This record gives sequence, structure tokens and C-alpha cells, in this order.
Amino acid sequence: MVVFTNVLGYAAKRAPRKYLRRGFLDSLNLRVKGGTGGMGLPRYGGIGGKGGDVVAVATEDLTLTHLAAKYKDRKIMAEHGNHSEQRGIIGVPGNDVLVPVPRGVTVFRKNVKIGEIDEENSKLILARGGIGGCESTGFSGQKGENHIITLDLKLIADVALVGFPNAGKSTLLKSISNAKPKVAEYPFTTVKPQLGVVEYPDLRTIKVADLPGLIEGAHVNIGMGHKFLKHLDRTKLLVFIVDIGGFRLSVRHNYRDCLQTVVLLNKELELYKPDLLDMHAILIVNKMDTVDAEKKFKEIEPALNNLETIIDKVPTEIQPEKVLQFNEIITTSLINRDKNEINMIKERIRYHLDKQAEMELEKSNDDSKEVELFKKLKKQLYIHTPTLV
Repeated sequence: MVVFTNVLGYAAKRAPRKYLRRGFLDSLNLRVKGGTGGMGLPRYGGIGGKGGDVVAVATEDLTLTHLAAKYKDRKIMAEHGNHSEQRGIIGVPGNDVLVPVPRGVTVFRKNVKIGEIDEENSKLILARGGIGGCESTGFSGQKGENHIITLDLKLIADVALVGFPNAGKSTLLKSISNAKPKVAEYPFTTVKPQLGVVEYPDLRTIKVADLPGLIEGAHVNIGMGHKFLKHLDRTKLLVFIVDIGGFRLSVRHNYRDCLQTVVLLNKELELYKPDLLDMHAILIVNKMDTVDAEKKFKEIEPALNNLETIIDKVPTEIQPEKVLQFNEIITTSLINRDKNEINMIKERIRYHLDKQAEMELEKSNDDSKEVELFKKLKKQLYIHTPTLV
């Protein structure tokens, strides 16, 4: 005899990992509508007030989660313009609605990019208000724009930690910054991007983003790859973290040794966005306290310094066309939490950020010198060119 009970009802509990991801929003849809213009007054040629605009304003220390909580119905409407009256021939314009959004937001309308908001207090009009009633509109106020937009957030950080699951990214972030990410010995401990701030004795601060671990196929959005890889676009330095023992996600996946892991990360970034390979990068080889770790590293160190020499020796499906050039390779065992090693890593990160800034400054100075030289030559050419009669 089969007896049905309500015990099976407990099997449909919310997946805890999906629940954890809800704390971080990096995409939000909103309906925005500009205000309607006020009616004109034909008898006196009066003009109605313009409808207000919906304007996004970049704001520091704000998240899309805050924005979603503020606009629970996901609708934002600006004020209508006032009508023209005998006592006020020109109608008063409707007030704009200023929508605070996080820095680093890209705005899309029907999958078409309409603008980015990066700098604090920078503004972008999301929906324009309608013009007030006038002679050309038959003195009827026009409706404002009505759009469904998508706010897509890319974290603005100085450094991004990149690697496969369980490589030690969260441990590093916890060691060098004020962040408190979850750390455990199973893959995908980090299910949403974490942002930490590294503080130095001279009050210098550096923002570090820890992205959830990638898996093979991240470039085609397997394992929400696009959702995480997009955050690399606005960082200045990539810090790759790999396990000296290699990585295997599960028994259904191929085992990749440490060298193949680096090459595979190279391939995933290349397939997603080749420009990422031109960024400054550091490689941290972790878990050097394991058996034969030193021996394994010595065998692959020459290849890590010049990946081109071993590309033809890895499986064809993970061979990149362009290889990463690491500015520095560091070996460590993050689990030991050695203060000297942690401080060394912090200083090396700072050094490479400063070096990159110096190079960009030199390049901008060279460009400005070339522009000045071009203007000078153009002026001399204008002076000495014979005039046709």
C-alpha cells in the first residue's frame, strides 16, 4: 500500500545558492516616462510648459538593489508641464525626476546602448518630456517619451581577481582587504561578485573585485560567464589565481593541470573579449604548501613566462590565438595567512597599478606633443605655401 504524505513538500525548498545570489543585482529593468507638455492657450498665443525629463545621475556608494527597493513597481514618471493661462501665458515646465544610479552603469533601450554613467554626478537623460502646446502642435501638449530601459552595472574596481573555482580568490580578498567573503573547500563558494578595499599605511586605497569562479565555456555564458566577465571591462589590473595542483570541476569534466588551467583562462578571456588580453596582469600560483608543489612549479615556470612556447602542446580546443603576458608571477600558500607574503602581494599589486598609471601618463604626454608638433607644422605650411592667382 502506498501512503502519500506532505513530507515531499519539503523537497522543493529554495536552492540556497540562488538565494545567496539575490543579494547582488547587476541588471535592472525600468519603465521611464517623461512628463506630458501643458496645453497652450490659442486665444493669447500662450505656450504650455514642457514636461519634465527622467534623468539618471551617477551616485557613489549606491547599488541597483537600493534602486530596486526605491522603485518597487519599476516605474518612474516625470512631472507634467503646466497649462498656459491668462495670468501666465507661458506655462511652468514640469520638474525633472533625478534617478540616482551607481557609477559604472550602462543604459540600454531595446538592446541598443544609449549611454554610460561612470563619473560621479554625471547625468544621462532616460526619457524626455513632451513639448508644451504651441502653434505648431495645435496648442496641444505632447506626450513625453515612454521607454523600457535596462540598467547594466559593471563594477568599477582597480583590480579583478580571476580564476577557476576554489583557487583561492576569496581567501586572497579576505587577507588583503576589509571584505569578508565566504571561504570554504568546495567549488563556487563565491556566488556573487565581492568588492573589497585594500588600505595602505599612507591612506592609499585600492578597490579589488572578487568574481565568482569561471568554468569552461564561460565565454558563451555557461555558468553565467557573461554576467561575471563583463565586470573585467572597467578594471585596471587582472590578478589570475590558479591552483598548482590543477583543477577539475567534477567527475564529468576533464582534469586540467596548472599550466592548462592558465591557458584555458587565457582562451576564455580571448573568446569573450580579446582586448582583455592587453591589460596588465599578475599570476598568483597558490597552494604551494601541497606535495611536490615546488617541483611542479619549477617544471612549468619557463612556460608560464612565455606561453607561446607550449601552446601547440595543449589540447586544440583550448589553444588561444593570442597569449597573456604576465607582468609578474608570484607563488604563495594563502591558507597559511603569512603576513609577510600578504604584504608582499599588496605591495606588488600597488606597484603594477602605479607603473601602469605612469605608462599611460607618458603616452598621453607623447600624444599631446605630437598634436602640438602637427599644429606647428600646419601653421608653418600655411605661412610658406604659395598663393595661387
